[in-house]
Amino acid sequence: MAVPKHRASKARTRRRASINAKLDVANLSECDNCGAMKMPHRVCPKCGFYRGKQVIEPESLS
Repeated sequence: MAVPKHRASKARTRRRASINAKLDVANLSECDNCGAMKMPHRVCPKCGFYRGKQVIEPESLS
């Protein structure tokens, strides 16, 4: 079994951990009804449509 010859420093360990902990940019898609940017597979918060049907009454219209 391989054994490290030298101890990994705190900076090297924390750098490796921070690279793996970074956040990804959210995927956004365009709403087919109003053209606003929304998360995929979710109801559009602007118009309340999902897959061509009115699902909810949007907050701005009520």
